[in-house]
Amino acid sequence: MDTSELQKIKQRYNIVGNSDGLNHALDVALQVAPTDLSVLIIGESGVGKEIIPRVIHDNSPRRREKYFAINCGSIPEGTIDSELFGHEKGSFTGAIGESEGYFGIANKGTIFLDEVGELPIQTQARLLRVLETGEYIRVGGTEIRKTDVRIVAATNVNMRKAVSEGRFREDLYYRLNTIPIQMPALRERGDDILLLFRLFAMQMAEKYRLPKISLSDEARQIMLKYKWPGNVRQLKNITEQMSVLSREREIDAQTLTQFIPRDEESTQLATIQKDGKDDHSYASERELLYKILYELRGNVSDLRREMNSLRKQLDEARQLGGTGGYVSPVQPNTQVAPVSSVSPVSSVSPVSSVPPITDLDELQHIRQEIATGGMRGTYKPEAEDAEIEEIKEENENLNLSDLSKQMIEKALERNNGNRKKAAEELGISDRTLYRKINKYKL
Repeated sequence: MDTSELQKIKQRYNIVGNSDGLNHALDVALQVAPTDLSVLIIGESGVGKEIIPRVIHDNSPRRREKYFAINCGSIPEGTIDSELFGHEKGSFTGAIGESEGYFGIANKGTIFLDEVGELPIQTQARLLRVLETGEYIRVGGTEIRKTDVRIVAATNVNMRKAVSEGRFREDLYYRLNTIPIQMPALRERGDDILLLFRLFAMQMAEKYRLPKISLSDEARQIMLKYKWPGNVRQLKNITEQMSVLSREREIDAQTLTQFIPRDEESTQLATIQKDGKDDHSYASERELLYKILYELRGNVSDLRREMNSLRKQLDEARQLGGTGGYVSPVQPNTQVAPVSSVSPVSSVSPVSSVPPITDLDELQHIRQEIATGGMRGTYKPEAEDAEIEEIKEENENLNLSDLSKQMIEKALERNNGNRKKAAEELGISDRTLYRKINKYKL
């Protein structure tokens, strides 16, 4: 097509852009306009698919007839047949009169079916009949009616996948797809992004009498690299936001990233290379991975300290069992350690020459030997009965949790409630101490 003619079309419909994909779509639309062939416009949401049907209708022999744009996804499934093909009086509850429907009203004209992939299966069968024979029957009626309507459809779904999954009739797909027109996504249009930004910025400035915003060089590069999942609609939305909310009229990279959604920022903006290279070094991903590993290393270190603390408590519990009647395994040749710091039984002294004591009967036997001179030690026979009763009473409910609680209480008392110093004395982390304090409600 001649370039001048293409520019006239763009000016007439306020189409901004010079990308090859956009020019090709307009070229195909103008070529197919004089015919009655069905057209299927394919493209993502927000790319401007609604412009193409208008261009086709206005440049066709039907230009003086009626044109209807219908969003199939916005009409409830229960009423879409009535909306498209009409209904007879009394055909359903609320049908107080008859209706011609769009296909009856648009005779000789053009109907644009947007989101055609959302049509119910039963409606697809009715539409296929119209495309093949030009005939249809109203809801609740029996009379076959004729119509001469050109159909232009659009979709943002993968129609081949919809056909394979049984959500769309294959025969209808091929009838609609006589002439396919692919609308390019905004990210594929290159410098058109900056042209559209300037247009939207100027429109906002004129409408609300605001100083027009502009982009810094770095912000322009971000604009060009961004994926624009919402396409032109998203670009317009962001431009309007920045025009109203940004204090500075020149939008820099930092300001721009505040208006771009964070989920897209994290997945797309991280790939921008300042040196202009196209290859991706994965530096940001590697940095994130290092951060995760560093945090994991800290968690492992905390876990190791907690395990060492638990092992120490178990050893002390075994030693306590050897001197106070608490039965636990004891290694050979192990000396009985002082337990004044971990047990209320403070009068029992360490015995370096006596094997570990594992139960109360053995303690009684030792008492008898000391009384008869068979064993030399530091025990006092006159105090042993009271000590044995005290040990027996206190160890009935003694377990590891009680021992841990007692150790924490005494450590806090010795350090006047200073948790940090108490944690250092116990050989555990502050976090572990806080957790145990909450657990034991100290």
